[in-house]
Amino acid sequence: MNLTASLVSNEMRISVVNNSVLLDKFLKSVQNRAFRIAQIATRNPEDALDLVQEAMFKLVEKYAQRPAEEWTPLFYRILTSRINDWHRRNIVRNRHRSWLNDDEDRNEDPLQTAEDQFGQRPDKDSEIDQGMDKLQRALEKLPQRQQQAFLLRAWEGLDVKQTAAAMSCAEGSVKTHYSRAIHFLREELGEYWP
Repeated sequence: MNLTASLVSNEMRISVVNNSVLLDKFLKSVQNRAFRIAQIATRNPEDALDLVQEAMFKLVEKYAQRPAEEWTPLFYRILTSRINDWHRRNIVRNRHRSWLNDDEDRNEDPLQTAEDQFGQRPDKDSEIDQGMDKLQRALEKLPQRQQQAFLLRAWEGLDVKQTAAAMSCAEGSVKTHYSRAIHFLREELGEYWP
């Protein structure tokens, strides 16, 4: 009996180690794309990094024992949820901040005083850079759900069912959000659209 219990225990340890290695590989494979998705959604690299790390921790904590095929939609569902929470918190914060601003600040044009997040330089005239900047701005203009649907389908390559699971919505909603995002991006990007 002790020999059998020992063999089962060793097999379980090997399985946990293998699963841990697979999970590490999975997280490394999605970290850059997930960061980009979060950065587009938040327009803030520090917040984006925090959101991705939170999503990774939650996946490891709650879903590490799930089959590897389920990790991608689960991870993006967690990330999407974190992004949604971030937007909700910012709405509340901004509501309170608006009460604290003086009248002087209200007279300034926010577009004229906004910091250039892209670090554009006058000598930057490369067509590729211009196209990427235009894409970035267009993606940021998309409503949140359309942005999520587009990024998960086009950048992450998730199918409709996986995207629906990640976004916690129906497959028909994913199709609608994705279609609207594509139409908006075509209009916004014009000459840059392939």
